[in-house]
Amino acid sequence: MARVSQEHLDARRRQILDGAASCFARNGFHATSMQDVLKEVDLSAGAVYRYFSGKEELIAAIVTEVLDTVRGIFERAAQESPPPTPDVLIPRALARMREQRPATLEGGEWMFPRLMIQVWTETTRSPELAVVLGDGYRNVRTAWGEIVESYKDAGLMPADADADAMARTMIALVQGFAAQMALFGGISEQTLGDGLRALMSVGRAPADT
Repeated sequence: MARVSQEHLDARRRQILDGAASCFARNGFHATSMQDVLKEVDLSAGAVYRYFSGKEELIAAIVTEVLDTVRGIFERAAQESPPPTPDVLIPRALARMREQRPATLEGGEWMFPRLMIQVWTETTRSPELAVVLGDGYRNVRTAWGEIVESYKDAGLMPADADADAMARTMIALVQGFAAQMALFGGISEQTLGDGLRALMSVGRAPADT
């Protein structure tokens, strides 16, 4: 019997993850059954369960993959000299995520912002998923902290700036923007960049004398 190549195994796993993500984003986690996933990917139960034991494991794998991708983008940015400023870096990260996971729902809506909302909701009731998301969140915070330290080294920020506070704020900004994309649509990564650039141009008011 011929051995199945690793390339084939990886492609099959990718097929399952992409199909499951589409189902979750379109119908929600609880309204999606494993039968829906099987139909979406056009595979037998045995083929799918060879890789994933159920919906919980599927969504944990999707979350881990997305957060690892985001962390990698930020870690590479921290190595640039000087690193790109937030108004450049964050839209770039979103654009790269769109390139790597371009799947859309009916009407052309990008799938992943809506999927993010499903993940957040499920995390509030699933301790296992909360652990996965928490680990990924800490890794992204660490990567952002490295970017802030690179800003300091390049003289772009004060040496006493709170790196973790900025990391949390930048993550919150992306999360809020993704929520707007999922709920209201009609906005792009460029909109976020333009808004950040405007915020960064705000000067401090003169101190009273």
